[in-house]
Amino acid sequence: MRGKPLRSLFSWMITLLFVASLLTTLIWYVLNDNNVEPRKLPAREKSAPQPSDPCKGCREVIDKVIERYSQPWKKQEDNHQKFRSQLNSKCNGFEKAIVTQANTPVGSKLVYDGEKKRSLQVNLEIFSTFAKEHPFSNKTWDTCAVVGNGGILTNSSCGQMIDSAQFVIRCNLPPLANGYEKHVGIKTDLVTANPSILLEKYGALMGRRRPFVESLRSYGNSLLLLPAFSYGHNTPVSMRAYYSIEDFESPTRPVFFNPAYLQSLAIFWRSQGLRAVRLSTGIIMASLALEVCNDVHLYGFWPFNHHPYSFHTLTNHYYDDRQTKKKFHAMPAEFDLLLRLHSQGVLRLHLGGCQPGGT
Repeated sequence: MRGKPLRSLFSWMITLLFVASLLTTLIWYVLNDNNVEPRKLPAREKSAPQPSDPCKGCREVIDKVIERYSQPWKKQEDNHQKFRSQLNSKCNGFEKAIVTQANTPVGSKLVYDGEKKRSLQVNLEIFSTFAKEHPFSNKTWDTCAVVGNGGILTNSSCGQMIDSAQFVIRCNLPPLANGYEKHVGIKTDLVTANPSILLEKYGALMGRRRPFVESLRSYGNSLLLLPAFSYGHNTPVSMRAYYSIEDFESPTRPVFFNPAYLQSLAIFWRSQGLRAVRLSTGIIMASLALEVCNDVHLYGFWPFNHHPYSFHTLTNHYYDDRQTKKKFHAMPAEFDLLLRLHSQGVLRLHLGGCQPGGT
C-alpha cells in the first residue's frame, strides 16, 4: 500500500520537471528573440539617385493646363457676348442675383436653394432688411477683378493690377492688411461672407459683435453679400450680421443672395457639364461679373497644390492652408470650365506673378 503513494508522488515530480523545462525554453526563446538583431536582407546594388518630383504626378496635368493657358490671349467679343447672353437669359443676375424689396415683396415665398423642401414666408421684419433696389440694375462696369483666395497669389505682386479694376469682388472676408496688400490689393466694392466664418470666428454673433464689425473696416463701404437663404441655419446668423452692421453704424452695406438666382446658376453650369453638390463662391462671383462687366479678370483661381511654373508647394489660401470641402465643391472641374472661357476670350485668368503696369 505504501508503494502506491510513492509512485504517484514520483509521477507528479516528473510532470513538474517537464513543465518547468518547457517554460524555461519558452522564456529563453522570447527573450532571445527580442534582443537579437533582425536578419538583414542582402544589400542591393545602389542605383543613381533619381530627381524628386515635388508634384508627385501632377506635373503632367499642370503642364497640359499651362499649354492651354500660354496661348496668346485676346478678347473674343463674339464669344463674350454669346456667353453673356446665355447667362443673362438663364439666370438674369442683373435683376435677380440679390434679394430686393422690388423682386421679393411681403408675402412672397423664398425657397432655400440648398434645402429645396424649406421655404420662408417674407414678413415685414424680413422685408425691411432687403435692399430697396438692385445695386446692379442697368449698370455695367468696364473692368472687374474677381479675386479668389488661392495660394497662387502669395508673392504674386498682383495688388496694383487688381486695384486698377473699376469694380473689385472678393470672396469670404479675406485679410487684406499685414503685408498682403502688395499681392492682393485693398480695393473692395463687393465682398462675400460665408456664414460658417461668422460661426467659427465670431461665435455666430451670439456674444460680442464689435470684433466682427471692426473686421469689416478694411472693406470700406463695400457691399457685403450673404447667402442668408441657402440653408435654414444661415438665416438667423445672417440677420444678426445685418443688425450688427446697422447697430454699429458701419458703412458696409449688407445684401442677400437670391436663392432663386443661385438655383438657376447651378442649373446653368450643370448644362455646361459641371457636376458639383454646390458651386464655389468663386465661380458664382465670376458668373455674376460676366453679366455686369465688359472685361472680367480672375485672380487667385488655381485648384492645384503646386505652382504652375516653379512647382513649389502652395498653401490652399494665400493666408492659410485650410482645405476646401471637396465633397461639396468640384474645384478642378470649375477651373477647367473657367480655363475654357479664358481660351475662348470670354474672360481672362491670371496665373503666376503680375508685372508692374501689366495687363
